[in-house]
Amino acid sequence: MSTYIRKGLSVALPLIIGLSASFSSCSKMLETDSELVEFEKDNQLNHATDSVYSTLGIINKIQSIADRVVLLGEARADLVQTTEQASADLKRLASFDLKSANKYNCVSDYYAVINNCNYFLAHADTTLQRRGHSVLLSEYAAVKSFRAWTYLQLVQAYGRVPLVLKPVMTEQEARDAMNQPYADIKTICQYFIDDLTPYVGVELPRFGVIDGWDSQQFFIPMRVLLGDLCLWAGRYQESAKWYHDFITDVRKPVMLSISRSYWPDPTQYVRPVEGYYVTSTAELLSFVPMELRIFDGYVSDLPNIFESTNQNYFYYQLTPSEGMRELSRAQIYATEYKTSTQTDTIYAPRTGLISNIYVGDLRLTSNYNLSAWGGQGDYSEYNTVYQSMSKIWHAGLVPTYRRSMVYLRYAEALNRAGLPQSALVVLKYGMCEDNVNLYVDEDERAKAGNLISFDPNVFKKLDSDGNLAIYGIHSFGSGDSHANKQYVLPQPTTALASKQDTVDYQIPLVENMIIDEMALEGSFEGNRFYDLMRVALRRSDPAYLADPIARRSGSIDNTLRTLLMDANNWYLPLNTENGSVFKQ
Repeated sequence: MSTYIRKGLSVALPLIIGLSASFSSCSKMLETDSELVEFEKDNQLNHATDSVYSTLGIINKIQSIADRVVLLGEARADLVQTTEQASADLKRLASFDLKSANKYNCVSDYYAVINNCNYFLAHADTTLQRRGHSVLLSEYAAVKSFRAWTYLQLVQAYGRVPLVLKPVMTEQEARDAMNQPYADIKTICQYFIDDLTPYVGVELPRFGVIDGWDSQQFFIPMRVLLGDLCLWAGRYQESAKWYHDFITDVRKPVMLSISRSYWPDPTQYVRPVEGYYVTSTAELLSFVPMELRIFDGYVSDLPNIFESTNQNYFYYQLTPSEGMRELSRAQIYATEYKTSTQTDTIYAPRTGLISNIYVGDLRLTSNYNLSAWGGQGDYSEYNTVYQSMSKIWHAGLVPTYRRSMVYLRYAEALNRAGLPQSALVVLKYGMCEDNVNLYVDEDERAKAGNLISFDPNVFKKLDSDGNLAIYGIHSFGSGDSHANKQYVLPQPTTALASKQDTVDYQIPLVENMIIDEMALEGSFEGNRFYDLMRVALRRSDPAYLADPIARRSGSIDNTLRTLLMDANNWYLPLNTENGSVFKQ
């Protein structure tokens, strides 16, 4: 990161140093006996510079959990599996063996972020004005988003956690925090929905361009976070509204790229064009900026875990699972083929391709590569094969939100709000007024109202040359999904008693399609375990999570399945030492 940010992270208010010291150990979530802790009266945030440095100090603390957020969501799910060279901690995490200490189970790091946020929110002077505008309001709202986002990551990982909303500065305050009832994910979400809503219209802070990045992308988009919170809380209509409002914001509408991986010639299948756009920074909405050098602070270890690097002697620790490969192969690639007289759909062959990874969806092959370019010679210390993943960023950042994943969560919320036709438009055709009018019937359009309203002057189906300007997300790897006659809205085999019965029949099936698409589109980004968990909890069906994870190696692991059929085993243990969460 730039000198400016490093200065901000290292000389941010003494509060940041003090609170960081107060969370120095995984066994002591809220340890307060540090001489570095500053008294509250000494650290009033009443100057714009104070707010900048304090906000950057919070980002520094978020860096400490960024890798872990990704790994807790991927290593425990079904899209990757550990290699023999994986660390003992990573292997135990993936196998849900967390009885002993594990570096990925360090809850104090989350509370370090939270306590810094709490202190900022308790002491920032939002009445301070310049030219009639609050000087600190942007940072205040951004810190509220940081706190809510961190709590969401925390409760997803641990299931039930102390909801601490005031800065902890003394041992007694730590004890009080420990002794309060723990909050589950719905309680956490309900609280922060109310906490964030008044600040939705506040603009994100502007710290300028830092190391080539727009610093506004360091911050969490509040409407997207509210969509997530409502999705977990089961408030689907509201969730869809927050996502929709973010996507269609007239000041900065969120369009999807039309770049995709595809077969260039439907009559020849030699090698696909790997135009997978996810590696473009334009696709990112927000991210955690990491350091590039270890002596500057937190450097992401994700490249060493997912890829072959000189640092790991080409011995990567996670690799796409057989479950991921099966899901990719299960997709049906379609091409809309036009001649002078007709338009037809051609389906890619499922045999005879030069690589089995080309069967079905093309996003895996465009993102992942395993080559023989490894160590040479009998005495080489390097692995003989080389794994690379284009999704794993080397530019010193860990993504938090990406455009297409916001659209997919929007589809999930629409579907659960009773709008499965609208949700399918996101997957198959792309959201715009023309597609909504074509593929969503009048009854559902009336029910959806503004939830599926898109400005035709912004979200255009065709460009000026008459080419498609909007695709369904399934098209990013499976060809022309709009022409795929096998990728359709599920229909009951016999007519049901009412239209609502048909909708009720369709909702779980469309949800399955959405969750599959989330895996194809969002693999290796830290989403998968929680996507499975959210649906499993919604349906009261632990097998929805247990089955795919138990099959990730290609065959069923009955011991693992039995373990995961008990939802209590989905969460990391808080009581890691002597039965105490907040060890004093």
